[in-house]
Amino acid sequence: MSTTPSWNELLREQIDWHWGRHLRPRLADLTDDEYFWEPAPGSWSVRPRGTGTAPVQVGAGAMTIDFAIPEPEPAPVTTISWRLGHVIVGVLAMRNASHFGRDAIGYESFEYAATAQEALAQLEAEYATWLAGVEALGEEGLMRPCGEAEGPYAEAPLAALVLHIHRELIHHLSEVCLLRDLYRDTRNATEGEPR
Repeated sequence: MSTTPSWNELLREQIDWHWGRHLRPRLADLTDDEYFWEPAPGSWSVRPRGTGTAPVQVGAGAMTIDFAIPEPEPAPVTTISWRLGHVIVGVLAMRNASHFGRDAIGYESFEYAATAQEALAQLEAEYATWLAGVEALGEEGLMRPCGEAEGPYAEAPLAALVLHIHRELIHHLSEVCLLRDLYRDTRNATEGEPR
């Protein structure tokens, strides 16, 4: 019996190591104030319905997410709530729906979280679905074409999509961690506390 890990196992370990040791622990005590904190004027965020000023605000529930089509250059700075909404819906949930049996979802039909802890629960659920779906692909499934759900990447192997999604998770959730650092240091500076 070989002890060499499979490519599928290596792909899952790559993201799960980062998730378990860096990302998820840094998000555990996220507060609602941090979740909605606007680091710059005109930031895009998740907001109560009817309170946004972005050209487009969508969502199925009491909260909507800001954006514009086409996206302006440069794009506005985004809040932690916006970044988590993007990761939950655009990075994970839509791919889980396309490839792993999740109900169809999009930015317009998603119910965005009104609290930080609700958003983290949504993130956990979509991440668990993603990881289980990747595992279920096995080795052969990683070589299967992505299919038309991935548009111009339809013929690319699912392994390429897995790598892309893992990059997106590391990228965007590291941005969330940075925003938490900025929030903390901004608050300490305005309150006169030592850093």
